[in-house]
Amino acid sequence: MSDYLGLNLKLLCSHYRSIAEVCRKLAINRAQFNKYLSGQSRPTAYNLKRICDFFGVEGYELSLPSEQFADLIGARSGSQEARVVTDPLLELFQPLGEHSSSLSRYCGYYFEYANCMSVPGQILLSLVHLREERGSYLFERQERQEPSRADSGKAEDWVRCRYLGAAFYLQDRLFLIDYESLTGNEMSQTILIPSFKSRISRLNGLKTGVSSGDLRTPACTRVVWEFLGNDINRVNAYRQVMLYSPDDPRIDADIRQRLSGAQIRNGLFEIE
Repeated sequence: MSDYLGLNLKLLCSHYRSIAEVCRKLAINRAQFNKYLSGQSRPTAYNLKRICDFFGVEGYELSLPSEQFADLIGARSGSQEARVVTDPLLELFQPLGEHSSSLSRYCGYYFEYANCMSVPGQILLSLVHLREERGSYLFERQERQEPSRADSGKAEDWVRCRYLGAAFYLQDRLFLIDYESLTGNEMSQTILIPSFKSRISRLNGLKTGVSSGDLRTPACTRVVWEFLGNDINRVNAYRQVMLYSPDDPRIDADIRQRLSGAQIRNGLFEIE
């Protein structure tokens, strides 16, 4: 790498609120990253790839003279903006964003309880984070299921799913659509009834999707979101993400009552 690495990295970091934010998103030690910026150290091949993937540049481009690199980044940004404006998918969803009301009071972390679509009779607890980003409302949902007794049962063998999606508040309903980001082969939709209380505690709704079984059976189930707060211990919360039996004492009576009722497959049901 050339002596231009530090200067070019600084230019890339200027597109973010702070270097600390970049280090946090990259999961790179701040002190080590500062050495890259000052030219005292060069990234390993592994860290260089992570940095390039994060900023959307190539490794050889970071070694270009700073003026040439700045021109390259400026030209690329302009072409990206032109592409975004003409993206038919974004144009399709743009009116939804314009008609959607603010979801700021709903931002934060939630436990999602739902009748498991792939393991009938079990309750699946997921961790959801709803946030605002540049005027849009996005969310991430983490799921995991313990392997069967025939498998090792080790934590690394658990089946993990990570859903990414967008949320809209339309006509007194919260609409959320997401896709499974680790495989890219599944989408689901959730509709929640908003809370008009001063303090949000639990939200009722419906979720539609498909079972993760071999038949990929379409399914619909009741769902409950339990608000946890805006600042939580993610590690402790994630430890609770798993399947539960309905009579598990960790599932309180109110949740069981909200989830009660037949789970409908290949059809619909109304929620009170």
